[in-house]
Parts: sequence; C-alpha cells; structure tokens
Amino acid sequence: MATHPLPVRHLDELAVPAIGFGAMVLSPGMYGDIDDDRALTALRHAMDAGATFVDTSDAYGDGHNESLVGRAIAGRRDEAVVATKFGLSIPDGAEPHAFPVAYAFGELAVNAEPRYVRGYAEASLRRLDIDTIDLYYLHFPDPRVPVEDTAGAVAELIDDGLVGHFGVSNVTADELRRAHATHPVTAVQVEWSMWKPISPELLAAADDLGVGIVAWSPLGGGFLTGTVTNLANADFRRNAPRFQGDNLAVNNERYAAVRRLAEDLAITPGQLALAWLLHQHPAVVPIPGSRTPAHIDENIDAAGIDLHPDTLRQVDRVLSGTVPAGSALL
Repeated sequence: MATHPLPVRHLDELAVPAIGFGAMVLSPGMYGDIDDDRALTALRHAMDAGATFVDTSDAYGDGHNESLVGRAIAGRRDEAVVATKFGLSIPDGAEPHAFPVAYAFGELAVNAEPRYVRGYAEASLRRLDIDTIDLYYLHFPDPRVPVEDTAGAVAELIDDGLVGHFGVSNVTADELRRAHATHPVTAVQVEWSMWKPISPELLAAADDLGVGIVAWSPLGGGFLTGTVTNLANADFRRNAPRFQGDNLAVNNERYAAVRRLAEDLAITPGQLALAWLLHQHPAVVPIPGSRTPAHIDENIDAAGIDLHPDTLRQVDRVLSGTVPAGSALL
C-alpha cells in the first residue's frame, strides 16, 4: 500500500485527493487486453490507497468503463468523487460532428447538442449506479454547437440534482471563459505533462476564473515511466504519433536525461513526472491510470515528494532542450 497519505487539493469548491485515478486504462483495447477481475482489483486498490477521485467517460469501452467504476464503488459511494464525460458516445439518430485529431484515424466525432445532454447523463448514472455525478465534463467541445448552449444544459442537470459540478475538457481559453459565463466551471481537464505543456492562455484563464485543473495523461500515456519500449497490437497508443514507427525509440533516447535525474533523486521516472507536475500549480490534480497495485502505490507516493527549487530548475533546463518526436494529440 502507498506509504504517504494523499493531501487534499481543491478544484474550485470540490475537494479531491492530490492524485486521482484515470480509469480509462481498465477497459480492453486501451492499453491492451485486460479482464474485469484485474481491473476491479486495480481500482479498488487505488481507492484503498486514497486515490478516490475516479475519472471515467461514457466513451471508454462504449460504457464498459463506467459500469466497471460502478461495480468498484458499490458499497463505498461516500468515499468516491466520481467524474465522467459526455459527448463522444453519440446516440442513435444524432448527427456526428467530426473534428480533427492527431491520432492515426484522423478525427473524432462529438455531439453536444443540448437536447441530448440529459440522456447522456441518465445513461451514465445507470451504468455507474449512482444518483449524482460529482463532476460532469463536456469531453470535447462541439465544433457545431456553442459551448454556452451545452453549458446551459448541464446547468439544468445541476439544478435537478443529477450533477454536482460542471467541467470542460480539451477546450481553449476562450471556450473555458464562455462556458464559465453560462455556468461556473469547477474544473478544466487538459493534457499536461513533461512532454505536453499546458497552454499559457488556458492556464491564465483558469487562474482568472478560479477553475481547477485536472491533468490527463500526466505520465505521457505511460511513456514518462521509462518502461514503455514496445506496444501490444491491441494497445490504443499505437494510434498516437509519439508512439508510432521509430518515434517511441527516439523519444526514449531523448528523455534519457530525465530518467537520469530521477535516478539521482532515488525516485522513479514516473514519480518525478508526477511530483514535477504537482509543483507546477497548487490546483492541478493529475489522474494517472495503472493496472498494477504496485504502480498505483508508486504514483500515489509521488504526492509526498518535495522537489527543491534547484531540482525544479534543473528539470526545466533538461525539458527545455528536449523536443518529443511526433506531434501531440491535440
């Protein structure tokens, strides 16, 4: 079990542990095959260790991931802060609104029309087997629907008690401000790690509005642990440019200096990546995912690592001269 209790951080008024748990990796086809027993063991271990802020989406495993989370928190609902997302699991009859991404398949599709938002939430509540979603994110902004309109639909769910807090994910600074003007945003979820910096404009907007920041892929899809040298055929990361072709090997070579820094500090590369991120902002909460109890404990213990300012400057110097091979996802 993790050796350090997790401190509390605040996403606006929502109190959560400083490191959450990204459940996406627990569905088959994300990081390769996995069975439900192993997935439930991992998630229950994370909660036992204090990572009770659990992040999922209706799009992960076509709802399988939410059902898995529901099973894991059964009988201990009061311990969990449950976050899920909507918009990518488009209902029958609704029009997909495509937008480009850097994944190998080229685009995703969303539908965030207000008329569908309640249905998304009710379906998630059934799969999660809970009465209220603590934090409900728009998974991606809809290129054909003003974010204000979607925010208004979530506001109605909050008024009705189906949702506790509103979040947005993968948005621009302007979209965050516009959503917040319709209904206060508790958290913005954004990719942020040693190999994907947050947009300065988005960070400034979040600070200006008092919005918390949830960092997805804080370990660079596992790359920053220093343990990813090849991928199984069923691994979703094969679609990401930084893992494709020669890029994975090139990036492992380029980030060797970061791994050496971790070794000098007598911590793992993954712990350095998480501790560094926690030191970047008082309201950032990383949500790493893992399938292995030992790795979950390793991630949680990163919250107890205090990096000296000189160390942080040294890390930043190394990162400033390190450019990943392959484009970012968004």
